[in-house]
Amino acid sequence: MPQTELRFDGRVAVITGGGRGLGRAYALLMASRGCKVVVNDLGGAIRGDGPDTSVAQGVVDEIVAAGGEAIANADSVATPEGGKAIIQAAIATWGRIDALIHNAGNVRYGSIRDISYDDFKSVVDVHLMGAFHVVQAAFGHMCDQNFGRIVLTSSIGGVYGNKNCVNYGISKSGMIGLNNVAALEGEEFNVKSNVIVPSAVTRMAEGIDISQYPPMDPELVAPVVAWLAHEACSVTGEMIASIAGRIARMFLAETRGVYRPSWTIEDVAAACEQFHDKGAESPKVLDFGLHGHVDHIGYSFAMAREGVDA
Repeated sequence: MPQTELRFDGRVAVITGGGRGLGRAYALLMASRGCKVVVNDLGGAIRGDGPDTSVAQGVVDEIVAAGGEAIANADSVATPEGGKAIIQAAIATWGRIDALIHNAGNVRYGSIRDISYDDFKSVVDVHLMGAFHVVQAAFGHMCDQNFGRIVLTSSIGGVYGNKNCVNYGISKSGMIGLNNVAALEGEEFNVKSNVIVPSAVTRMAEGIDISQYPPMDPELVAPVVAWLAHEACSVTGEMIASIAGRIARMFLAETRGVYRPSWTIEDVAAACEQFHDKGAESPKVLDFGLHGHVDHIGYSFAMAREGVDA
């Protein structure tokens, strides 16, 4: 059977960092499916220097030329005032905000030992604090209209870590906590929040040898993000990876664990291998999902009550 086309007619999306790379691909795809788009981008260099408002406007011009609706916005996500102004641009123009995709980012490399505080803070302010600023500004509107979709951007550097980018790693792992809370608080209001973990060849790949990479254009990631931003999206509180045409769910998990009524330091050392054992069969690896806070406690308490490994 032919698939029903998923469209965004009547919907309004804000895309931060929408002027280049992944954000541009998201904006063009969603606009081609009827979405009204606020293209937010400072248009600066990769470090965040030298704003250029023509970058966002160029994407808007492409959308309008193709028959779509879009406006450009150059407010900074790095301040609460900027975050509010970005969301307000959507409200003032179209009266609502249905989808928020936080994609804005900058890169300033440095190890834990050597990075300057300014370089550390600059990246955290855009990626992590920027996410909070726009989510907070949009969240009330979404809850009040009983609909919203939030897509936050993490990275394999945030999930697994990477050397010489501690600011980026902290920021991208922080998305997991923000996403979980937004998903939980939005649950009763039909506001869903998810994380995209994208990999694509953009200007952030400058200086990396990509000669052996498979095709990794931003357009391979865009349909995943568009689905997460669509009313048909069926998941919330999840991390979805998209790399070189592969889509996967990423998640935090726990081993079955070990119970004893009391422990010594030596007991912990002796049990290390056991509580690290993932086993070969479920349920030795536990995926508690969105309500993991409660389920983790309940599972652990059951072990304690029963006095044995659950």
